[in-house]
Amino acid sequence: MYLSNLLTAEEILDTLTPIALWVILGVVAALIVAGLLVFFLAKKAFPKYAKYAAIGFFSLLLLFAVAFFALDLVKTHAEDASQETANFVLIPLLVFVSTLLIALVSYAITDKFFPKAKKVVGIVALSLAGAALVAVLVCLIVYYNQNIDGDGYYNSDVATVQQAALYIGAAVCIALLIGVAFTDKQKLTFDARSLAFAGVCAGMSYALSYIKLWDMPQGGSVTLVSLLPIMVYAYIFGVKKGIFVGFVYGALQAVQDPWIIHFAQFILDYPVAFAACGLAGLLRKVPFAQKAPQLSFALGAAIGGTMRYICHVLSGALAFEAYAVAEGQTAWIYSLGYNSYVFVDVALVIVAGAVIFSSKAFLRAAQKASQPRQPVAEKEGE
Repeated sequence: MYLSNLLTAEEILDTLTPIALWVILGVVAALIVAGLLVFFLAKKAFPKYAKYAAIGFFSLLLLFAVAFFALDLVKTHAEDASQETANFVLIPLLVFVSTLLIALVSYAITDKFFPKAKKVVGIVALSLAGAALVAVLVCLIVYYNQNIDGDGYYNSDVATVQQAALYIGAAVCIALLIGVAFTDKQKLTFDARSLAFAGVCAGMSYALSYIKLWDMPQGGSVTLVSLLPIMVYAYIFGVKKGIFVGFVYGALQAVQDPWIIHFAQFILDYPVAFAACGLAGLLRKVPFAQKAPQLSFALGAAIGGTMRYICHVLSGALAFEAYAVAEGQTAWIYSLGYNSYVFVDVALVIVAGAVIFSSKAFLRAAQKASQPRQPVAEKEGE
């Protein structure tokens, strides 16, 4: 009885996905038409319309995100074959993401209302999140040894998982992201406002990631600008926060559609690849950013997209050589061509970003949102 219910949930998810695409496109079209009418017939009311239209659209995306997330978890448990994936991959990832979000919320609340205790809370929160991350890595090691190592396909006479190179590639990409993050002078501290925006943007990206224009055969897809909210967040709040939120979003992507055979491959394809999208905020402080925010965002998005592409190429060439062999190609050539879909995804984000950053109202709202608030204690002491 339980299994049949789960299979029903899988059918619901498969049916809901194309419906969601047309619903979202229809809502966008309706909002644009209504916005044009308001702009030309009652121009003074347009800012208020734009505000409530944006809130309504964001709420719709978050509703889809929650529904898709719940159904996707049920779908994952629907097949007996995926039970080990759930036990060793999905459940540890969910624990990690949940622990991290709880830690962030706790720190933000403490920073706002009990600033003297934020150091202790920060250390405890960081320790718990770190322990959860270590648990994820251990579970992925066990999963690899039980299900992939010596399976005769990924590891065979003609195709193998290059473990040492995977570790080195993942370490280099992580070091590169951390190094670039330190070029951002803003601290990696989340107040209630930046944390709220992070949750909204991650939820929007998660919902949009289900609206796929097409799927790739061995994992990956071109979506309806699913990375736009994450990249916009990075542009508004800085590279450090953008990379961090992208990292969390990457873990959610692994829960959504896991294609994991090795823990270093998981790191490259999910948390690190999507953390790279935080590089979209890299050029937000350059001299021409004030006059041409569309250009600085586009260049930052291109940099982030290229870094994501590099992560996927490394993963594809070093972990999925079996697919290249099946196509009669070398692993590197196959991976370079296969993962080029990333640039289509980024191009769509750049086009949408150009429209958004052309709005003066949006730029004013973004400027206001990025301004840090003073803690309560400081205000009282003035």
